[in-house]
Amino acid sequence: MSTQLSNMFDTSVYEEACGYISGRVKESFGERKPIAGVILGSGLGGLADVIESSLVIPYSDIPHFPQSTAVGHKGNLIFGMLGGKFIVAMQGRFHYYEGYEMRQVTFPVRIMKLLGIDYLFVSNAAGGVNYDYRVGDLMIIRDHINLMPNPLVGKNNDRFGPRFPDMTRPYDRTLIAKAEEVAERLGYSLKKGVYLAGTGPTYETPSEYEYFRRIGADAVGMSTVPEVIVARHSGIPVFGMSVITNEAHHFADDFVNDGDDVVKAANEAAGRMTAIFTGILESL
Repeated sequence: MSTQLSNMFDTSVYEEACGYISGRVKESFGERKPIAGVILGSGLGGLADVIESSLVIPYSDIPHFPQSTAVGHKGNLIFGMLGGKFIVAMQGRFHYYEGYEMRQVTFPVRIMKLLGIDYLFVSNAAGGVNYDYRVGDLMIIRDHINLMPNPLVGKNNDRFGPRFPDMTRPYDRTLIAKAEEVAERLGYSLKKGVYLAGTGPTYETPSEYEYFRRIGADAVGMSTVPEVIVARHSGIPVFGMSVITNEAHHFADDFVNDGDDVVKAANEAAGRMTAIFTGILESL
């Protein structure tokens, strides 16, 4: 990535990236703005396959954009129709554990803000520390615990939001209610809980899992929260969903966490998550 970190406080960096993307969108769709941005986590990029009339822009083509290196993250920005609405989806996100600074991790959220999104949908693969959670469960994120560096540390960019943004309701209650209505209609069972974000890239120890459960977490992962903080800083309502890809509360003698297993479990649940996201978009 060519951008120096010091330049990422400069709004012109965001405007350059946004200008390139907007030009590509205009060539394919005319003057349109996406109603929502969707960030797809590990193994969940398959949602992009059902976006209709899609325009695919590789991250490598976009000025100042980071590049995905994580397993299960393809690295494309996709525009098109989902649930009858024009959206933009990130097929792959960026993580602190990849060596990116938080301003780089959250760079695309501010680009989507400039593109005009009204909502942000975030998804991830997570370990279930709640004793009731099983592999394949879908969890609506109702709140989070942040154990990562806050992406707003440093000089505030007043164009995007205030110095001290409120985080009382990081996940929009209206969107959560819509998700529950969609799930009931489809006959899907959903969990609703608290997502804890750590830095990674190591999976947690059994004692750490126990600690996270004791402080109120239901699921743990290595992403999502930085994007949510930056979205809320910009006044964007957020809906979040975790796919439980491993049970982080039962450890047999031969148990190990495996990244390939996480992606496989996420792939198997991606269809249900896609149906819920689509249903919410249809209702907007």
